[in-house]
Amino acid sequence: MAACLSLFHSSPDTSVAVHVQEHEIVITLGSNVGDRLHNFNEALQLMKKSGIHIARHACLYETEPAYVTDQPRFLNSAVRGVTKLGPHELLGVLKKIEKDLGRTDGIRYGPRPIDLDILFYGKFKISSEILTVPHERIWERPFVMAPMMDLIGSSIDSDTVARWHDLSVHSGGLFESWEKLGGESLIGKDGLKRVLLVGNRLWDWSERTFVMGILNLTPDSFSDRGKFQSVDAAVSQAHFMISEGADIIDLGAQSTRPMAPSVSAEEELDRLIPVLEAVLKMPEAEGKLLSVDTFYSEVASEAVSKGAHLINDVSGGQLDSKMHSVVARLQVPYVTMHMRGDPSTMQNSKNLQYDDVCKQVGSELYLRARDAEIAGIPAWRVIIDPGIGFSKNTEQNLDILMGLSTIRAEIARKSSGLSHAPLLIGPSRKRFLGDVCSQPDAVDRDPATVASVTAGVLGGANIVRVHNIRDNLDAVKLCDAMLKRR
Repeated sequence: MAACLSLFHSSPDTSVAVHVQEHEIVITLGSNVGDRLHNFNEALQLMKKSGIHIARHACLYETEPAYVTDQPRFLNSAVRGVTKLGPHELLGVLKKIEKDLGRTDGIRYGPRPIDLDILFYGKFKISSEILTVPHERIWERPFVMAPMMDLIGSSIDSDTVARWHDLSVHSGGLFESWEKLGGESLIGKDGLKRVLLVGNRLWDWSERTFVMGILNLTPDSFSDRGKFQSVDAAVSQAHFMISEGADIIDLGAQSTRPMAPSVSAEEELDRLIPVLEAVLKMPEAEGKLLSVDTFYSEVASEAVSKGAHLINDVSGGQLDSKMHSVVARLQVPYVTMHMRGDPSTMQNSKNLQYDDVCKQVGSELYLRARDAEIAGIPAWRVIIDPGIGFSKNTEQNLDILMGLSTIRAEIARKSSGLSHAPLLIGPSRKRFLGDVCSQPDAVDRDPATVASVTAGVLGGANIVRVHNIRDNLDAVKLCDAMLKRR
């Protein structure tokens, strides 16, 4: 068998021997000309039409150019998939896609609308005049290794991945190769930023923590008690939150408090759309992001068509089978949250049973995020939320706040890329804070919210969803300053 793992080709025709079965592959993507993410999306669509099935996506990285430095910054990523194409046939397909998307012969390492390289092809080591696999410069390029590492988990999940580790230039496999370059310490510095495209901006969440303001449009909100049902009241509150420093306004027209009855998508849209349209017209909303908190695909589709920038789904796609495919088509970021059951059943005794709440939430949250990826939402559009207050009791919520790193580590066992997704927490004014601090009224829980946000940010949260912007923004700024001192 070992003899089958190395192919030394003198001509492309000799690769025909590997056509008989599907082979797992890794392809890198790079672009620094035009709409970079659009170029990626076009390339992925053309790959799918050419016999390449994409199974996993890395995160997005914005990187400084290497070798030829006088050019725009690159967007880099990678995908893992399977194909029946032979290695040289695959190379030909990728070169054609590059040409179709406008790449021309020019300066080596110079500007290009799309760059597609084969990092790995099955279990094979390939050397020919036109193709070397593994790619010969992989070990010296952080902008290649970072997305490559996103495509594997901390647990080796197949013989093929084990072989990729064997093909590394280091005895410790790809893990050691990445650490030799600097590993995770490189992210956010040295021209390597892990980013999320939201609206028309790239967000580098290693720079600071982002604050999402909660704007409930329901008559039965546990916290706001229906104060913002009218368009004028909602717009006034949005204006206030933006003036206080909110980065994102999260509009919710469906109550998700425990035991809340659901309303139809039509009723939710009736509450939501007038406010969404009015907030989008506010001059001060320029540069801010509007999120819609919904578990209905119909609401998500209509909201994005009106200008919403991201979808926040408390059900992780479990309450509407069309949600993932719709969000994939919409090409907006997607918050997938951990919850068992629905708002009317999430706090029953069955849904509160955990052996290890952080590990099980991590495992179940991975499955929700993975379902989204399989449906066509790339990992670079996913935001993860452990669901504080949803299907958890007081002690379990405290464990979640203190165990965000454990949740990420559990996700990383299967997918480093999904574990690197921005992590959102929403403890604001939740009942468990009242239980701990003896504050039965939700509006009296802001000091406890600040404490929980502080714990969450120091534990690895990247976005905090809160009612009181100013106090929590101060806490976030202090946490960010402390984290930079590490």
